[in-house]
Amino acid sequence: MAATMSCNVAALVAVLSVLVVYGSCAGQVVNYSASAATAYGSGWLPARATWYGAPTGAGPDDNGGACGFKNVNQYPFVSMTSCGNEPLFKDGKGCGSCYQIRCGNNPACSGKPETVIITDMNYYPVAKYHFDLSGTAFGAMAKPGLNDQLRHAGIIDIQFRRVPCNYPGLKVNFHVEEGSNPVYFAVLVEYEDLDGDVVQVDLMESKSSYGSATGVWTPMRESWGSIWRLDSNHRLQAPFSLRIRSDSGKTLVANNVVPANWSPNSNYRSIVQFS
Repeated sequence: MAATMSCNVAALVAVLSVLVVYGSCAGQVVNYSASAATAYGSGWLPARATWYGAPTGAGPDDNGGACGFKNVNQYPFVSMTSCGNEPLFKDGKGCGSCYQIRCGNNPACSGKPETVIITDMNYYPVAKYHFDLSGTAFGAMAKPGLNDQLRHAGIIDIQFRRVPCNYPGLKVNFHVEEGSNPVYFAVLVEYEDLDGDVVQVDLMESKSSYGSATGVWTPMRESWGSIWRLDSNHRLQAPFSLRIRSDSGKTLVANNVVPANWSPNSNYRSIVQFS
C-alpha cells in the first residue's frame, strides 16, 4: 500500500481487487447499511480487513479523519486505529469505539486479539463489516517478525468484537475547535473509557442570558465525527459545563470544564471519567 493512500482510496482499491478476483456478480449480496451487532457480549463476528498509509503508521499522518481526533500516532491511540464502514462508524456516533480484532486464515496470523479504535469512515466496504486499518494495526495481528508478510496479503478475513475502551491515566478531554466564538461553540470529545463513543452532548452556561434560567442544559448537535456544535442566538456566557451521554446511556457531567477565558484550538481536560 502506498504511504500516501487515503482510507477511502485504499478501500476503493480493495473493492476493485475483490471484483477482479471474484467477479462482480460472485458471492452473496451484502447489505452494508444493516444494523451492526456491535454491543458488548455479541461474541466474535466475521469481517474483512485492509490497511492504508505507511506500513508502521497511523493511517492518516496525525489526525483521525472523519472523526476529528488529533495526533492518533500518539498515546492513547498509538497508531492502533481503523476506518470503519457504516455499521461501525454509525454516522460518526461510532467514533472512539474500541474493538478487538484477530486473524487466523493466513500463515502469518498470530490469532491473538489486538485492540483498535474507530477514528475514520470507510466509504467503500468490501464486506458487511470492513476494518480499513492503519499499517501498524494490521501488522499487529501477525506473528513476531511476520508483520510485513501479513501486510503483503492486502485483504484478509478477520474476526472482531466490541470491547470497553480503557485509557489509563486519562480523563475525558474537550478540545475547543478552531472557529469557535461567542455565538458558535464547537468541541471535540475524546478519551472516554468504556463505550468510547458519545451520542449526545449538552452545554450549560454560567449565568442566565436573554431571560433563560441559570442551570439549563442546551442540547448541542453533532457537527461531524466526534465534534459537537452549538449555534447560539446570544453571546454564550462561560465558564461552560458539558454533559455527555454514551452509547449505553451512561451520563457524565464535567462542571465548568471550559473556563471563562477559553480560546479556540485549546484542550480542556476534565476531572471526570466513565467507570
